[in-house]
Amino acid sequence: MRLILNALWLVLCGFWMALGYLVAGVICCILIVTIPFGIASFRIANYALWPFGRTVVDRRDAGVGSFLGNVIWFVFAGLWLSIGHLITGTLLCITIIGIPLGLANFKMIPVSLMPLGKEIVDA
Repeated sequence: MRLILNALWLVLCGFWMALGYLVAGVICCILIVTIPFGIASFRIANYALWPFGRTVVDRRDAGVGSFLGNVIWFVFAGLWLSIGHLITGTLLCITIIGIPLGLANFKMIPVSLMPLGKEIVDA
């Protein structure tokens, strides 16, 4: 079932969402200071390509730096990427087949808003 959902996800919205994260990651990697944001964006792009069967957990070693980085990320990229997830999820929920994909899009909103201090693991 995961394979079918991941294949549908990739075709309907996963490729485009991952492309958005890749663009944000490349832009963040232009400056040396924002490379951690770029790495986090690339990590989420991988998750956005194939989300079913994986989950996001908090890292125990995340501290104040992750929080401050998440505030900066929210302003420059997180808000816009989460709006993309919200719009895509809403459009997918229009059809019965798209409901699980839309719910997966809504599940990705918190990690798109605050990616630092998170880790993506197999479920």
